Amino acid sequence: QVRLVESGGGSVQPGGSLRLSCTASISIFSFKSVGWYRQAPGKERELVATMTAGGSTTYTDSVKGRFAISKDLSNSMYLQMNNLKPEDTATYYCRAALGSATTPWGQGTQVTVSS
Repeated sequence: QVRLVESGGGSVQPGGSLRLSCTASISIFSFKSVGWYRQAPGKERELVATMTAGGSTTYTDSVKGRFAISKDLSNSMYLQMNNLKPEDTATYYCRAALGSATTPWGQGTQVTVSS
């Protein structure tokens, strides 16, 4: 089964930056699209950013201009998060579309933004 593993979370102060990584068990170019999601305590999981195989990206409004999704030439994708705000505090997950299926949810990586 194809799996994705998230890493790179941590605790930062407001205005700080983090770079999340997502490593796949197969080539990242095998996926039709990849995406980052987050879930804050007591809230539903939301889609944060996506990237298609062709490189087109989308972002939820609250992170536009601050977050950037990217992928490398091997088996990883990233979420660069700048100017972090307390409301960005959440567990972040990556997921990918492979054919008509999607990869299972991983453990996620915790991001905490607090002064």
